[in-house]
Amino acid sequence: MRRFLLLYATQKGQAKAIAEEICEKAFAHGFSADLHCISESDKYDLKTETAPLVVVVSTTGTGDPPDTARKFVKEIQDKALPIDFFAHLRYGLLGLGDSEYTYFCNGGKIIDKRLQELGAQHFYDTGHADDCVGLELVVEPWINGLWAALTKHFMSSKEKERNEALKMASNASQRMEPVKPELLYIESQVELLRLDDLGRKDSEVQEQNAVNRDQSSAPTAESESSLTHSIPPLSQASLSIPALPPEYLQVHLQESVGQEESQASVTSVDPIFQVPISKAVQLTTNDAIKTTLLVELDISKTDFSYQPGDAFNVICPNSDSEVQNLLERLQLTDRREYCVLLKIKADTKKKGAALPQHIPEGRSLQFILTWCLEIRAVPKKALLRALVDYTSDGIEKRRLQELCSRQGAADYSRFVRDAHASVLDLLLAFPSCQPPLSLLLEHLPKLQPRPYSCASSNLSHPGKLHFIFNIVEFLSNTTLEVLRKGVCTGWLAMVVAPILHPNTRVSPAEDGKAPAPEISICPRTTNFFHLPSDPSAPIIMVGPGTGIAPFIGFLQHREKLQEQHPEGHFGATWLFFGCRHKDRDYLFREELRYFHKRGILTHLKVSFSRDAPVGEEAAPVKYVQDNIQLHSEQVARVLLNESGYIYVCGDAKNMAKDVNDTLVEIISKQAGVETLEAMKRLATLKEEKRYLQDIWS
Repeated sequence: MRRFLLLYATQKGQAKAIAEEICEKAFAHGFSADLHCISESDKYDLKTETAPLVVVVSTTGTGDPPDTARKFVKEIQDKALPIDFFAHLRYGLLGLGDSEYTYFCNGGKIIDKRLQELGAQHFYDTGHADDCVGLELVVEPWINGLWAALTKHFMSSKEKERNEALKMASNASQRMEPVKPELLYIESQVELLRLDDLGRKDSEVQEQNAVNRDQSSAPTAESESSLTHSIPPLSQASLSIPALPPEYLQVHLQESVGQEESQASVTSVDPIFQVPISKAVQLTTNDAIKTTLLVELDISKTDFSYQPGDAFNVICPNSDSEVQNLLERLQLTDRREYCVLLKIKADTKKKGAALPQHIPEGRSLQFILTWCLEIRAVPKKALLRALVDYTSDGIEKRRLQELCSRQGAADYSRFVRDAHASVLDLLLAFPSCQPPLSLLLEHLPKLQPRPYSCASSNLSHPGKLHFIFNIVEFLSNTTLEVLRKGVCTGWLAMVVAPILHPNTRVSPAEDGKAPAPEISICPRTTNFFHLPSDPSAPIIMVGPGTGIAPFIGFLQHREKLQEQHPEGHFGATWLFFGCRHKDRDYLFREELRYFHKRGILTHLKVSFSRDAPVGEEAAPVKYVQDNIQLHSEQVARVLLNESGYIYVCGDAKNMAKDVNDTLVEIISKQAGVETLEAMKRLATLKEEKRYLQDIWS
């Protein structure tokens, strides 16, 4: 059987799931995949690898390769490597990303670019899948085209003697052009016909009869589609559904002697610090649209260190009520304290099956659902496909088939992905679905820690760490309309509630009324959002809303540096801040006025998007980009003539894109160049690390 090496670099489990899907499908197409995480460098060796390589790479942060790829990227970026180091390697790469971020699919792009610099060549064009519109829109056709690309690769090398008659007149030593995914689906189907598929479980064919039988029971008179109902043409369509993912976990629940369990059992690559909360302050008024809290952590008794601009992770649990609801729905409430013992099924058909590393051994079911699994994660189509086989009602079964089918992609996007449906939402919406616990443990990803920007300087607040956040609230109406809070921000708000105070000058945790609650944090390894090493360089800071957090740390730090070096030369500092209302959510107003008055902050430009114009002001600036445009000459001078830096922190979807577009416009106008040239100059600033972003969606 024709072998290829299959590597994945994953942060939240998506790249791993896609690689596993490729691995499962490989056999049916006449291939054998050696599947490994890219971090398992002892299990593969690219220097001597002769088989084709397939890599699936996700992106984390604002454009970094995932943590599992850190070591690999560091090794291949060694400048001492010769340019023909990987000249023997032929590969195809699938990058995962989110186009709401500037550095879209950058994790994959970094690896792709470096492999080519070291002489490796594509046998298949790179795919870039966008989580903003749905990864499957690129992933599915890319995988479908992979088999024909692999076949062409093997035909052009190992099998060339047998296929001489089919060769074109071109020399066999010529470099084979990479195959484009969009041309390959038909060829892939033709290749399937050449394979002996006796006994192959091709679910697209196998399920068809079941689909047709179910059509008679599908709803016919629904005026509108929903999570649980479809309308024609989908409700009457023949469906192509994914292959059934092989089950691989055997779960045993064992009664345990009530052992103490703490979040210290949570697995993490980085060191974890348990720290007390020494202060919690509400920064917004009660009538503000969003509630913003500042939390101060006492890190004085730990080795945790940070610079202004760094981010760190908060380890948080799922909501108690959602965990209890899930346990009830799974009919496991009476066994929530039982220990979960896992082993690999002896008869599993899953290749390379391994126990999930994020599920610690011997912990209770309650602990695992609370601290280890992302129960809010949007279910992938593979999970929907698996749920089909545990659903007894014909109408419900048909709808789950539709949602995971190629024909139902639009409904999946609308009612599952875009609606942020969770596995609990699905189980409540489809009451006849009764999956075993093992299925959820196989499919639910690791509960990820949540990143926050440091909002202080250790020079100004020794032994303390500040961060701020909005309490995220959103309506979930997948089945019933429910107001949900963010997993981490909702929990933090509850934790700090006993010591919360609206006045920044009071520290209730120290007045003896309430004990200081504790949380667990860990450092983030890829921090880049730092002040220039040369303090004389001018800086522009753009941070509406909670995006102001790192800049408070910058200004506190700059104040202490200026006190320590009164004769030093410090560059100008600009801050563009924005909020809705001057009197409700102008965060750190007094501190910013203080910094401005003392000259630490040279220019303070604030915009209020919801306040009415005052006096003769006809068209006030509403957003930070409007204010940047208003000061376009000064902004251009700082960036183009004075070797200045610009930092943008906050919302990726709207603000960061609008600021980027405004900067392109300013450079184009002030430098007198075309838009394309202005974009190139901005790209150069990014390459020089003078245009830095810390953004989130």
